[in-house]
Amino acid sequence: MDYLENIWVRIITFLRETGELAEFSGRFFREAFRPPFEFREFLRQCYQMGNRSLMLVLITGFIIGLVLTLQSRPTLIEFGAESWMPNMVGISIVREIGPVITALICAGRIASGIGAELGSMRVTEQIDAMEVSGTNPFNYLVVTRVMATTLMLPLLVIFGDLIALYGSALVEYFKGAMSFRLYFNSVFDALSFGDFIPATVKSFFFGFVIGLVGCYKGYYCKKGTAGVGKAANSAVVMASLLVFFVDFMAVFISDIFYEL
Repeated sequence: MDYLENIWVRIITFLRETGELAEFSGRFFREAFRPPFEFREFLRQCYQMGNRSLMLVLITGFIIGLVLTLQSRPTLIEFGAESWMPNMVGISIVREIGPVITALICAGRIASGIGAELGSMRVTEQIDAMEVSGTNPFNYLVVTRVMATTLMLPLLVIFGDLIALYGSALVEYFKGAMSFRLYFNSVFDALSFGDFIPATVKSFFFGFVIGLVGCYKGYYCKKGTAGVGKAANSAVVMASLLVFFVDFMAVFISDIFYEL
């Protein structure tokens, strides 16, 4: 009986958080177009989230390109299809692997950072002080961060894709004697705008949900230092799950358009 009650409590908690997140999203869209616009804070957040995440994204992308090529080469050689390596790696990275892996990295770094930062401000009553002083903390703290993640994640995805393709080309250069020029010519011959556009569009949604979840968890953080850690941890988990959900919906919608 206790087991069933536990499941029921989890379902209720999930539904309540879903509703609260939807309400939080609606408040974001209402506040995003309402002055004053915190442009300077927006630029600062772009720097914090973009520049400070770039090195991690580049290192991860480079390793992904190396590993994917090294793991795929024996199978392609066995079927005599080694020349298809640039096509396969390019399409895989640009369409799916690059955006999703970059989004998961940013969910771990950015969502947890936002959750911890806003959670600390909530616990130390800085947000309450801003509300009492007559300023709009939601506009300053939430809108700027969500818009920054929405803008910066597609740029991080582009850099991550390029460095992943470079890592793959490096393997082919040393193990397959394929020049860099031939490799990238093959990659871009295999790709089309139909590959770039869906990947870029869903990257904006990845950035939006990462920033939104991080702000939601931090903004409504419970009192106490334990609440800050819980907010940061739950922000990573929820943001990662939403990234997979958005990716599934994007692939599903893309398949419908391809069939049409």
